[in-house]
Amino acid sequence: MKAMNFLKSVFVVACIFVANLTISANTPEANLIYNTEEVNGVKMSETVYKMNEGILTNYEKYNYKYNDNKQVIESTLMKWDAARNDWRNHMCIKYSYTGNDVTIEYYKWNKSKKDFILVPEMTVTVQQ
Repeated sequence: MKAMNFLKSVFVVACIFVANLTISANTPEANLIYNTEEVNGVKMSETVYKMNEGILTNYEKYNYKYNDNKQVIESTLMKWDAARNDWRNHMCIKYSYTGNDVTIEYYKWNKSKKDFILVPEMTVTVQQ
């Protein structure tokens, strides 16, 4: 059972790694500027700007929610839509804690339903 949880964890980490590579493939890390907002030492949001010919433009925004134990229970990613000049939902990851286990659920934004839709094959439970 622990081996299966470990394999699921490795799979989720690999998927997130590939997603990050895909996102940053066209944008070198040196062109990204991060602005983090913290409250009482806890990161509440992070806005990522892209440097393009000396001008900063909106790129991505992450928002975080926490439980009473300061454990992340939700992280939401929004991407900047320059054509519409506003932030658009992209994905959401929800975390639930039971004993020593953490269940991680991945949700993708569905434009037609205007809601986050669970991607069940990306759900994983791991031990802390």
